[in-house]
Amino acid sequence: MGREPERAVLDRMLSGAADAPLVAYLHGPGGIGKSSLVRYAARQAELTGRRVVRVDARFLDADPRRLEEAAAPACAEPGTVLLIDTFERCQPLEAWLRETFLLRLADRAIVILAGRVAPDAEWSLDPGWAQVFTALAVRPLDPAQSDALLAARGVPAEQRGALVAFAGGSPLALSLAASVPAAAPGAPWEPTGDVLTTLVERLVGDLPSAVHRRALEVVAQAYVTREPLLRAVLGDEDTTAVFSWLRQLPYIEATPEGLHPHDAVRATLEADLRWRDPARYDHVRVRISLAGLQAVRSAVEDDVLLRVAEWMFLFRNQGGPDDLYDWRTHPHVEDTPLRPEDVPGVLRMAEEAEGPASAAAVAHWLRRQPEAFRVHRCSGSSAPVSFMAILRLDAPLPEDRAEDPVIAAVWDLVEASAPLGPGEHLGIRRFAVQPGGRQRPSPLMELIARRTVAEEMRTHGRAVTFAVFEDADRWGRYLAEAGLPELAAVDVGGRQQHVFGRDWRRQTVEQWVQHRARTAVTPVATWPATASASGPGDRLPRAAFEEGVREALRTWHTPREFATSVLLRSHLVPPGSPDPAADLRGAIITALDAIQTDPAGVKAHEALTATYIAASRPHKAAARRLGVPYGTYRRHLALARERLTERLLRQPAMTSVPTRPDTSGGAGAAPAGSRPTSRR
Repeated sequence: MGREPERAVLDRMLSGAADAPLVAYLHGPGGIGKSSLVRYAARQAELTGRRVVRVDARFLDADPRRLEEAAAPACAEPGTVLLIDTFERCQPLEAWLRETFLLRLADRAIVILAGRVAPDAEWSLDPGWAQVFTALAVRPLDPAQSDALLAARGVPAEQRGALVAFAGGSPLALSLAASVPAAAPGAPWEPTGDVLTTLVERLVGDLPSAVHRRALEVVAQAYVTREPLLRAVLGDEDTTAVFSWLRQLPYIEATPEGLHPHDAVRATLEADLRWRDPARYDHVRVRISLAGLQAVRSAVEDDVLLRVAEWMFLFRNQGGPDDLYDWRTHPHVEDTPLRPEDVPGVLRMAEEAEGPASAAAVAHWLRRQPEAFRVHRCSGSSAPVSFMAILRLDAPLPEDRAEDPVIAAVWDLVEASAPLGPGEHLGIRRFAVQPGGRQRPSPLMELIARRTVAEEMRTHGRAVTFAVFEDADRWGRYLAEAGLPELAAVDVGGRQQHVFGRDWRRQTVEQWVQHRARTAVTPVATWPATASASGPGDRLPRAAFEEGVREALRTWHTPREFATSVLLRSHLVPPGSPDPAADLRGAIITALDAIQTDPAGVKAHEALTATYIAASRPHKAAARRLGVPYGTYRRHLALARERLTERLLRQPAMTSVPTRPDTSGGAGAAPAGSRPTSRR
């Protein structure tokens, strides 16, 4: 399947064409298909009647005498085809092979070498060898070829996309992945431990030490690896020597940016570490995330957005619908400061995208803070194609409130819940306007996201921050997971603009980048509980409600924290309740008991109870208690939280204080000092 260019070269060699090379050197990472091409050459040679001499370098121990003995028939019979596979195992013999042994071969003999290490330059520098030698770099299969290979193996079309993404074009990874069925119809495909172990052994091979393995774990997680990143994660280890070792690996590409691993190696090492040692997996991600923060802060202005893109790569699989966080670069669009001649175009875009009222607010801020605006242009053009503005505000001014209803609402939130202290300010990504309106994912929104993250990482003294979106349905869940719950919805000229925000005094930027990097993220309350104007009995925005459910579960055994839950102001707690926390616990237990309507619901109930209610346990300990693999447990837990949230959202609003019967022996024990209730 595929490999037509490489096969064409081998066919010409076997045909004896006058201009065909006599020595072909196939090179590429393990599992890429070199041995398959060697076997193809053997079959074709036998069909033409040529003698084939096969040599497996794994058994030569880099001893020239053993190689000479194994390949001796090629020196005696004209037209022999000498095949030497896994040549990296006797790489020290490369010069001897070229300068001594190959000169003894019989007339019309051809040689095909296959190894992980690229050939040295002497083959091409020597005029004699340059005419009869060719190096064939064996590349990964493209997505279409990968899909065709899986189809030939009988993999259903709905599963092939995940397998193609995992394998990165590696035929070995594709073949092994094809042998692993999905856990259940419709369930996401995941590689098994056996598959990962085999892939690591075949793709990576033996490693010199534990330090070298840790270095590869860094390379697998980071978009690009440079020495400073390696040093930041590995600490006092000899990073210079380890970095040099990494550069020589056949599955690592050294570029001007730094080191990039082959896609299949990246996916395999990442999945293997996550399966083998989840705590170590999180530790590596956290260290890389912190190093990324420092790289953004220390970057010169021209490199800032690139450093942010590298940091965002950590979250490429957490994008949600439509790949909201696309980490790939978009060199055809440039982020630039506002120029005076841009103003008419910016105002026109604002009116076309968001209406006259929003355009009036843009005009106000163009006068007040022109330096807050960034304009995006296509390369080679001066015309603006989109714009954004991140405002810095120290104090509420009457004219700002009058001209911009969103800013008026933001100051109301701040003054009620998170007043600024001396020397503090708030930041707000007030505008993000692109052609066609709405903030749909696009290269332009990607640049806006990068600039926004850069601003938060590099700005000092920012106490609170906000972001405004019209597309709350599209972005709400994603922003809540990133620590920005929805706080308000403001009418601007008949259009709803939604305000999301966080208080950096409750979770610093350094804490945020660590928290964000962990795989099992439990949301942190990043805005004071009194921020919302809602009260008991009211309906919260969905994103805030979902975050509140996760936070309530996390703090189930810490009454002081549980008593600050945003859900205390939701429809789950009746107005005038003498004990809102107890009523909230009762609502959660009632919903938890009610989800046991089918076998999947029973598993969901067990996962939530074992993790949060019966006792507060680390996730791995809860998985052991339930007797299920860690990956299966995490899927059950994620589905369980979704079921519980949906059940609580559908629960009727409480309009009076319920009677609290004894709940001992119910869904789970509450912590000492709490008073769980049942509403059944």
